[in-house]
Amino acid sequence: MSATHPAGPAEARAATRVEARDLERHGEGWTIFAGAMLAVLGVLNVIYGIGAIDDSKVYVGNTEYVFGDLNTWGWFLLCVGAVQFVGAFGVWNRAQWGRWIGIVAAGGNAILQLLFMPAFPLLSLALFAVDVLVIYALIQYGGREQA
Repeated sequence: MSATHPAGPAEARAATRVEARDLERHGEGWTIFAGAMLAVLGVLNVIYGIGAIDDSKVYVGNTEYVFGDLNTWGWFLLCVGAVQFVGAFGVWNRAQWGRWIGIVAAGGNAILQLLFMPAFPLLSLALFAVDVLVIYALIQYGGREQA
């Protein structure tokens, strides 16, 4: 069985435009997902950061951290969360700065969540997994548009 090819140059150009449009859309869902997860992670980190700064009773008591105390980790979470939230809008606008801010913020948050595990183990593990997915989406599909 042979494949059908366009008969003339006009049909060939139309087929090329369709293929180029399909390439532009390839991975668009992943980038939208990455932006949405960056926004959600940013909001969660800001909320949990404020809770940690305020010495909320939500966290596990009498835990030992690698360095610092719960207030220190709260400030880290607050700062990373704000950067993630700003990076989400850059990813949605398909700006390269947003992609790189998203990658760096998700990577920093992944490390931060592993170190923050004594305070809230299951939440930290879940947020770490989401960070890994965001990094994958932004590296694999968040690149420059096809020409």
